[in-house]
Amino acid sequence: MEILSGGRENAIFKRNDTVVRPLNSYSSSIHLLLQHFEKQGIEGVPRFVAIDGDNEVVTFVEGQTVNYPLSGAAASDAAVKSAGKLLRCLHDASVGFIANASYKDQQWMLPVREPVEVMCHGDYAPYNVALVGNEVVGIFDFDTAHPAPRLWDLAYAIYCWAPFKTHVYDKLGELPDQIHRAKLFCDAYGMTNSQRQQLVATMIERLQALVDFMKQQAAEGNTQFIANLADGHHLSYLADIDYLQQNGKQIIAGLME
Repeated sequence: MEILSGGRENAIFKRNDTVVRPLNSYSSSIHLLLQHFEKQGIEGVPRFVAIDGDNEVVTFVEGQTVNYPLSGAAASDAAVKSAGKLLRCLHDASVGFIANASYKDQQWMLPVREPVEVMCHGDYAPYNVALVGNEVVGIFDFDTAHPAPRLWDLAYAIYCWAPFKTHVYDKLGELPDQIHRAKLFCDAYGMTNSQRQQLVATMIERLQALVDFMKQQAAEGNTQFIANLADGHHLSYLADIDYLQQNGKQIIAGLME
């Protein structure tokens, strides 16, 4: 088996055309969502295969994987636009999952957020997608999936894809470049003017919720988040909140053009 990078170190493996990952308390809920996508004929997402001891087995999503700092195909306009289109496809396909109210009986890593409109991926960032050429053709790691408004997922996705990040390792271009990429994503998804006007405020709220979640998990003894806080990961998010607050009006104006 081949060890896959990212996520939990030395815990995720590729075995033939499948991925073997540790089970979590919410894994059965994710499996139901993946089975829903399969029934809907959605391509580019993992298929649930089996439970193997303390692990789950899902199909491997083919394509190139990337991480920050973004470069090459992942930094292209085509990648941003295809990412927006794929997220819209996933959101629309999840409406039926929400409609039958099965999500209310399931456990999710992140809290349900009202008004529930779709199943959010929760971490729709470049490091969780697969590319072929400049096109985003797949998405994986649905651990953070949870029921919430469309804008809640869009806020974090566009924050990651613009990206509106200030750390030297994560940054790409200057503010005008970031606004350009954010607008490409908005247009590709088909975001309404109302959603665009609320986007920056929702990004800030989403990032603060992430910092609060990290602190809560660390307080409950989660070693991964204890290490993240010790390394100062949360400080980057707080710096990005300040960046969004300082530039919010300019960002919204650019998205509405």
